[in-house]
Amino acid sequence: MKNDISEDELWSLIGFIKISSTRFKIMQTLQDEHLMPSEITQRTEIIPSQVSIALRDLKAKKLVKCVNEKTKKGRMYCTTPLGEKAFKKMIESI
Repeated sequence: MKNDISEDELWSLIGFIKISSTRFKIMQTLQDEHLMPSEITQRTEIIPSQVSIALRDLKAKKLVKCVNEKTKKGRMYCTTPLGEKAFKKMIESI
């Protein structure tokens, strides 16, 4: 994973998170926690299919990761260092 990210790339990721209330809520919910999609659904009241799509999109941007990828059921997700950095910067700018 890239540790050195340009300011432009970081703001691009922040925009990617902010443009979707679903992605924003999921990033907020995953701060300092490892959660299953069903737990994210319970905490955010976002329907499971939207949680799955948002997790896939966030994972593609390397903002979240699945910590037990080979598991069929009970997959756990958390933010990556890049995701934490982007979310922290976004919150500071609000």
